[in-house]
Amino acid sequence: MTDTHATVSNARDEFLALVATIRPELHRYCARLTGSVIDGEDIVHDALAKAFYALALAPETPPLRPWLFRIAHNTALDFLKSHGRRLTESRAELADIPDVDEAPDPFATRLALAQFLTLPAIQRSAVILKDVLGHSLEEAADTMDTTVMAVKAALVRGRARLRDAADAPTPATAPARADLDRYADLFNRRDWDGVRALVGEDCRLDLVSKLERRGKAVRHYYERYSQEAVSVRVALLEGRLVLAAHVDGAAEPRYFILLDFDDAGHVVAIRDFRYVPYIARDAELVEL
Repeated sequence: MTDTHATVSNARDEFLALVATIRPELHRYCARLTGSVIDGEDIVHDALAKAFYALALAPETPPLRPWLFRIAHNTALDFLKSHGRRLTESRAELADIPDVDEAPDPFATRLALAQFLTLPAIQRSAVILKDVLGHSLEEAADTMDTTVMAVKAALVRGRARLRDAADAPTPATAPARADLDRYADLFNRRDWDGVRALVGEDCRLDLVSKLERRGKAVRHYYERYSQEAVSVRVALLEGRLVLAAHVDGAAEPRYFILLDFDDAGHVVAIRDFRYVPYIARDAELVEL
């Protein structure tokens, strides 16, 4: 059993190393489809899990990048459907579509993630793939499992709709921050005993893309931080409070950490994104 577990673990590590250069692109796509860097990473995680399983059953390795984008696209659409997010039919209206400018439109790269949610899903996908990620029309059609003509139609309408869209919606009201302030203060003073005292006995730890722990094992999580020059600051992200992590005194955060507290002020869940730092590039963090 131990040998089998080690073999699977090694195969998983090899697969993640193989897709490491593609993963940030997948996240940029999924984050914009959902309007959330957090949901986007969850979708990438699920898509890669599906791909790892499918690859083990495949007689040969498919062209990796387009294959992963198709899996991520379908996983994102399933997520949107299950969460009641805005969707549309899988085909675009094709009548009276003028010739599309095939050069990427830089306007889309400057938009906040939430602004993409003003578009139906097929327009959203076309604009993100073409204008944000620089895919060709043919590549976009392959990812979306549709025709080049449908991509052109979605692209024309999506670009126009984005330019006409109102300002991005106001973030939801942030939760109370006293618990997070107390945690951040202890963390930055390197009072690790004090930090551990805040951690609940059944706390769940998710070092995203690396490992998961629960209970007493979570306390070892702070051993690495005790040896590193990392400070945290309270920030607002997608309507909730998070900790922005600054490494070696850098002005810009490298990544962020999500904490959940119970009514008594104990930490019951930690999601640490240090191993997927590309998320911070898309995260619209507002430090408080």
